[in-house]
Amino acid sequence: MPDIDAFTEGLKEYLDDQAVNLVRQAYICAEKAHEGQFRRSGEPYIIHPLAVAKILAGLRMDPQTLMAALLHDVIEDTDVAKEELAAQFGDVVAELVDGVSKLTQIEFKSKAEAQAENFRKMTLAMAKDIRVILVKLADRLHNMRTLGPLHPEKRRRIATETLDIYAPIANRLGINSIRIELEDLGFAALYPMRAKYIRKAVQNLRGNHQEIIGEIKRRLEEKLSQRDLEGVIIGREKHLNSIYQKMKYKHKSFHEIMDVYAFRIVTDSEDSCYRILGAVHSLYKPLPGRFKDYIAMPKANGYQSLHTTLFGMHVNIEIQIRTSEMEALANNGIAAHWLYKSSSPDVAAASQVRVDRWVKGLMEMRDRADDSMEFIEDVKIDLFPDEIYVFTPKGKILELPAGATPVDFAYSIHTDVGNACVACRVNKVLSPLSVPLQSGQTIEIVTAPGAKPSMSWLNFVVTGKAKSGIRHFLKEQKQSESSELGRLLLKKSLNSFGKTLSDIPEERIKRVVQHNKVGSFDDILEEIGLGSRMSYIVARQLVPVEGDEEELEILQSDDSENALTIKGAEGLLVSYAHCCKPIPGDPIVGIMGSGSGMTIHAESCTKLSSKGRKQQDGKEQGGWVTLDWAKDITDEFSVELKIGLERHRGIIAEIASAVTLADGNIEKINVEEQNAQLSVISLVVHVQGRRHLARLMRRIRNMKAVISISRVKN
Repeated sequence: MPDIDAFTEGLKEYLDDQAVNLVRQAYICAEKAHEGQFRRSGEPYIIHPLAVAKILAGLRMDPQTLMAALLHDVIEDTDVAKEELAAQFGDVVAELVDGVSKLTQIEFKSKAEAQAENFRKMTLAMAKDIRVILVKLADRLHNMRTLGPLHPEKRRRIATETLDIYAPIANRLGINSIRIELEDLGFAALYPMRAKYIRKAVQNLRGNHQEIIGEIKRRLEEKLSQRDLEGVIIGREKHLNSIYQKMKYKHKSFHEIMDVYAFRIVTDSEDSCYRILGAVHSLYKPLPGRFKDYIAMPKANGYQSLHTTLFGMHVNIEIQIRTSEMEALANNGIAAHWLYKSSSPDVAAASQVRVDRWVKGLMEMRDRADDSMEFIEDVKIDLFPDEIYVFTPKGKILELPAGATPVDFAYSIHTDVGNACVACRVNKVLSPLSVPLQSGQTIEIVTAPGAKPSMSWLNFVVTGKAKSGIRHFLKEQKQSESSELGRLLLKKSLNSFGKTLSDIPEERIKRVVQHNKVGSFDDILEEIGLGSRMSYIVARQLVPVEGDEEELEILQSDDSENALTIKGAEGLLVSYAHCCKPIPGDPIVGIMGSGSGMTIHAESCTKLSSKGRKQQDGKEQGGWVTLDWAKDITDEFSVELKIGLERHRGIIAEIASAVTLADGNIEKINVEEQNAQLSVISLVVHVQGRRHLARLMRRIRNMKAVISISRVKN
């Protein structure tokens, strides 16, 4: 066993003998279980789990993770059961192996849906133990390194999934070493020719740049020595995928990207980082707006460093300055948590808190999403943040993606704050909720009891948490409103039988629920409110004809003398028709749409003939509901007016003034026709009812220039 001998010998650098022996036992168990199994390349299968364990050993992971890596395919691909692993290696290792096994592919309608559902399961596994995803990342990295023997289409699918999901997760967990390799391997698998040309161009340039790189490094070392500062200077390589993405999305040429020289300075303390920053700024001129302090304000994945760009030697020089601990965290991210658990508990705790917060946010989005596809779209937003940093009024720093708005900020504090948000102050100045935020701003959210999210917020929010929070609230609100509307419609239909809902025996309600094959009576009410089930039929089922206990599927008119009352602000399930724009005082009817609730039309609307009652088997189908307006409605309604008038200077301003004097609001004004003497104007105004409209039209009609005025109903 030469491979395992070399591997376990390397583990002795950071693990004790007992831990190394446990890892060896796990290898022996895995080798025995996979005996006779081979990879597509023809190699023994045990090569793969050993390689996965080696990747994790490179991150200095704990022995339980290494054991799980060696055994990660045992439950799935062999006869060994979870209970056997638990008996031999303990419950933690068995749970880790089981968690990784559950992330395997299952059959779905589409590959996209399979990917989405797998990611949904992954969040559940991560919530139980983040090490599950670390084993999965190492597993994916070795699979990417050995893609060669696979069919080209499968190679492309795996590479796409890697770039879409696994590389961003590695980035979010701060594991830079794995993230960079996953990106470069994914890029090379998707675009082999592009990767080949860029790699060759980089190699050709590297020789030409050695002299400049050497000179810059020598001057930096000299400057640090003058100031008596400790620091190791490392030249940073540019990665293939990074070069390609900058060429593609930033529209830069290859030479523009490669003419920037990048260095990293690793030092002993945070204080030395800032002193080195002063030293390099005294050597070369810093470029304005290019300095970032990620030490004071770490990235969401825990990354810390000082970034600055200098101009010297006729080239741009990018420099990152960080401590050795920050360097380990930058490369190993959450994996460094186990490395620093005993030696530096503060670093470990900070790393764990960030990951816990992210995973908790994922779980919230997962619970709220209607399906896996919606969930993964929301999560992808959060996996690709270009960060901005803003402050709460108490000075706490929050990181948000670029383009985030005050509503995103509100939801990042808490879902309840987002739901109740009505206004905001940016740097103590009242600002729109849709304004994109900038780094350094202080944001204060104004909330109000009973406030609700608006559907229009979905047009400008950018974070997954805000999108899922708004969708979830609107879905709950729609269900509540449809249930209430369904109850009103059913009550009206039962009245025509001389019954109320309280008169119906519980047993009868249960029979109707079973007959309609729904989960509960509330589901029936929701469907009635949405217009996908007729209230008359349900009422007929609840009140059977004497001597006939069967539910009769008879379609009859849902019209009766007992009209529903419309109050003006019914919510998501009741809308007003744009064709006839009904207002309080107009005779109205409601048209039930399948799944969309009720649309209110004026009784005189020409569209009613096609949308209202339809003949079916010689009987009228109840497609509409008789409605009445409530008294004392204070809401405003849109009305369109057509005005013919003589042209003269300032006439539009005079009409606007007349509308204002009549307590109306103009929504839209448009000149439809005009010649030298006459104009026809279309005016959309907000009024509270027919009386208010009559008063407004009278005031406009009394203007000298007005020839005619009429309300547009269709």
